[in-house]
Amino acid sequence: MHAGITVAVPAHPARLTNGLLARALTSVWTQTYPPAAVSGAVDVHREGAAVTRQRALDQVGTDWVAFLDSDDELLPQHLDRLSICAEQTGADFVYSWFEPVGMADPLGHFGIPFDVAHPHHTTMTVLVRTDLARRVGFVAAEAGASCGNEDWRFICGLAAGGARMVHLAERTWRYHAHGGNTSGIPGRGDA
Repeated sequence: MHAGITVAVPAHPARLTNGLLARALTSVWTQTYPPAAVSGAVDVHREGAAVTRQRALDQVGTDWVAFLDSDDELLPQHLDRLSICAEQTGADFVYSWFEPVGMADPLGHFGIPFDVAHPHHTTMTVLVRTDLARRVGFVAAEAGASCGNEDWRFICGLAAGGARMVHLAERTWRYHAHGGNTSGIPGRGDA
């Protein structure tokens, strides 16, 4: 299964020069079980996170895709632990928790099993079957919609489609909080 993972990294242009993307990619290539490929997409036209994530997903040619925002980083065992969890549980979607950097520790849903009937946000540093991810896709919110950002719509779409979603109660990545955390906003200006 490990050989069938692509890491999809959507990025904002500012992250190409401020070192964040380099840090994220270094964390991908230092995995204890390296991915088969990396699929990147840069939001050069300020179309927003949904379009950028979808472009990165469209390039994936493996059975599994792991998403990583370009300002975060994977701990060395991230892909190994999530793929083993998927294999052992039969999951279609596996999410873990994170080490917070630059913020208080929001325990949130850590350790709480995913309830498809009452979904909660999982973040987007996840491992998911590529065919399911493509079926749901990432779509921008329609004008006046109150259904949240692109990652929340993606999670709800997977849950509604019957995906088996499993929480691995381990911290396998780092979430970096900073003034540029503006996912989902088309005109965002990362610092």
